[in-house]
Amino acid sequence: MALALSACASVPNSPQDPLEPMNRAIYRFNDVADRNVAKPLAEGYRYITPQPVRSAVGNFFDNIRDVYSLGNNILQAEPEKALNDLMRVAINSTFGIFGLIDIATPAGLKNNKTSFGDTLAAWGWKNSSYLVIPLLGPSTVRDGTGMGLTTVLASDRPLYGNSATANVALGVNLISKRESLLGVEDTVNEAALDPYSYTRDAYLQIRNKQVGAPQTELQQEEMNIDELMGTASAPAAEVPPAAASAPAAASAPAAVLPRSDASAAH
Repeated sequence: MALALSACASVPNSPQDPLEPMNRAIYRFNDVADRNVAKPLAEGYRYITPQPVRSAVGNFFDNIRDVYSLGNNILQAEPEKALNDLMRVAINSTFGIFGLIDIATPAGLKNNKTSFGDTLAAWGWKNSSYLVIPLLGPSTVRDGTGMGLTTVLASDRPLYGNSATANVALGVNLISKRESLLGVEDTVNEAALDPYSYTRDAYLQIRNKQVGAPQTELQQEEMNIDELMGTASAPAAEVPPAAASAPAAASAPAAVLPRSDASAAH
């Protein structure tokens, strides 16, 4: 996301942002929450936690995302990717000590995360309006719907045993994501007169590319999407789930670029 933001110019009055007044209000709220809560927690987490421990925490939650990715690749009729995800979970959960060590990636198994938002796109819902989710940040109506459905469906069979443990795990996951992107907020603030439009346009261009939605001529001129997507496919470029403002933009999403329905937060 940082790479995308550094190369993207904003497009005012985006046709994919009909909810802009509401989105901007949520963006401002997220910005305040990030500056006063999320960022200080992430900085404290980095200060007191050694890098090997932080990497293990990130690997643990990444392994859980592979479980969700497995289910969604099955729903998308992608048997090869689903088998790849199954092998990743099996190897990392056993030899990788419950996912604390990522053995699957060096072994050649691709990290091809997908979410229910991608499943909805594969079923035909490719074009979707921009949506800023409180505390979670940039998304789309499609991906937000996918995230909500995933949360509801997973709530009956929580991976962590009970809701209290699940809430603690969610908090640790969000702080871990935010810590991994400390400093990206400076890139956004220094490069954009309007950080909201800057973040939105970069996010939508990359997300549209991921789900196969058509790019407008203006979007194609603003950045080389193929080049950015090739670079953003590295694990470090994952979009965080906790970013919706200029400072908070360093914390969605997560992923990959990660998928944006915030499945990483589960």
